[in-house]
Amino acid sequence: MPESTARPTRRDYSLTGPEAARAAEKGLVSATWYQSPVPRKRLKELMQRRDGPALLDTAIWVSALFATGLGGYLFWGSWACVPFFLAYGVLYGTGSNPRWHETGHGTAFKTRWMNDVLYQIASFMCIFEPHVWRWSHARHHTDTIVVGRDPEIVEPRPPSLLMMGLSVFNLPLAWKTFSGVARHAIGRMSAQEQDFIPESEWPKVFRAARVWLGIYAVVIGTALYLHSWLPLMLVGLPSLYGAWLGYLFGLTQHVGLAEDVLDHRSNCRTIYMNRVLRFIYMDMNYHLEHHMYPMVPYHALKHLHEEIRNDCPPPYANLFEAYREIIPTIWKQRSDPTYFVERRAHCGEEASSRWDAQQTQ
Repeated sequence: MPESTARPTRRDYSLTGPEAARAAEKGLVSATWYQSPVPRKRLKELMQRRDGPALLDTAIWVSALFATGLGGYLFWGSWACVPFFLAYGVLYGTGSNPRWHETGHGTAFKTRWMNDVLYQIASFMCIFEPHVWRWSHARHHTDTIVVGRDPEIVEPRPPSLLMMGLSVFNLPLAWKTFSGVARHAIGRMSAQEQDFIPESEWPKVFRAARVWLGIYAVVIGTALYLHSWLPLMLVGLPSLYGAWLGYLFGLTQHVGLAEDVLDHRSNCRTIYMNRVLRFIYMDMNYHLEHHMYPMVPYHALKHLHEEIRNDCPPPYANLFEAYREIIPTIWKQRSDPTYFVERRAHCGEEASSRWDAQQTQ
């Protein structure tokens, strides 16, 4: 038979389209998710919050930002500044993302104000409007990769290679964010934002947008006054030129896996990484564990992994192994949006039977 020339059908990934109603009809909205069993006492230990690990992590991160930024400043105007800004960009544009994420969950520090302060700073650095993304991420955890409900699905099917290429430099996010900032600065919310942000939070969204505009006005004004790109290389542009590693991390979390399921073992990946990458990523490589038990702090995820690994699919050995699966999957989804990778628990016969039963529910 000749190959079909029909264009692949794209589901409506918006939060205000027909897929939202279908998700509700299927019982996927705010539903009960499967959790691998962990003894109650052990889970309580893992959920203990501490200031120490995040204080040390933040001190190292800020010191590295200062050192690389200083190197870029001192060597500005010569090629010697390039490696400093490459490192600074990753620490700024990628390293801020997991710090936004962990402090948003309130699990990075035990002390609340420490979470709140770093959350605001990291949100600015990774160009996530703080109050918008706090509620967006809450929905992401409630309805993970449920089409029509999750506002944080990275690559809708069929994926666009053009948009993926632009995303390496954070350009689609930058456009979306600054369009939102402009809208919020004049006191307007989009229909989709109204779907997941309570009206009582709107004044905070508007206020933050106006503060952001003020900060960027000062940075751009300084650059114009000095007739130099240097201020923007230190604040603003790193959110673009340094976000590439964060995008590579982000693709591994859910892309190519199942949509519309209630088992994180089917739609999340855990990937082993070296210490440097785990530091930048704040252990979010244990992504299945984080979604299954989101109140476990990042520094305890590796221990949670050991508790549940026999009830979960095998982790990926490294990023290369994950991308050996992701790249062909993305390519196939361009012509067959229904295609996805089925993850299966690596466990005994009894647990395997339980897994099969859960997938058919």
